[in-house]
Amino acid sequence: MLLGPPGAGKGTQAQLLVAHFHIPQISTGDMLRAAIRNNTALGKQVKKVMEAGALVSDDIIMRLVKERIAAPDCRQGFLFDGFPRTITQAEGLRQENVRLNCVINIDVPDAEIILRITGRWMHVASGRVYHAQFHPPKKAGFDDATGEPLVQRDDDREDTVRKRLTVYRNQTQPLLNYYQKWSASGDAMAPQYFQISGVGTPQLVFKRIIDAITNVTHKEEL
Repeated sequence: MLLGPPGAGKGTQAQLLVAHFHIPQISTGDMLRAAIRNNTALGKQVKKVMEAGALVSDDIIMRLVKERIAAPDCRQGFLFDGFPRTITQAEGLRQENVRLNCVINIDVPDAEIILRITGRWMHVASGRVYHAQFHPPKKAGFDDATGEPLVQRDDDREDTVRKRLTVYRNQTQPLLNYYQKWSASGDAMAPQYFQISGVGTPQLVFKRIIDAITNVTHKEEL
């Protein structure tokens, strides 16, 4: 399971992990779209709920999880990305005996996240993205190829980023506490909990994660 605030590089690390272990990446959105696309009985139920503008219940989400991880591509493992989101969902996984080996929390200071996100500028027509510090355009404020002005998304403005971080911390901290406590309980079914620094290059962060996971795998094989 991979957790981390917006801007922590969770998406990049998820891509590296699924490629390294040859396992699928599973998120709530992925499960919902797959169920609807495959037109399963559960997918039809999900479609009705979403078309009505209602929230999909935890009960349906848990049934989707069981259906998804029973698929052939999950036989060698899977990566939960952004799921579970609540203690109720975490308890649901536990009650269904869904085994998690590791819970990885990518930790990045708020100041670093704000720097990463607020520095992003975009050329709307092409989708090209620049960063004021890490990948600046040749001429500040303008696209390299067309010379057209760059814009900053509302989501990338500092006040918005700070609000997103506050919401994330408030919603996710109970979940982190839950897995930290369970990991330290001595329960044989408990996943190992790791807080990994997300500061540094993507390759460095990936190495930290792999080192942690490899250590757990080695212990389980002994």
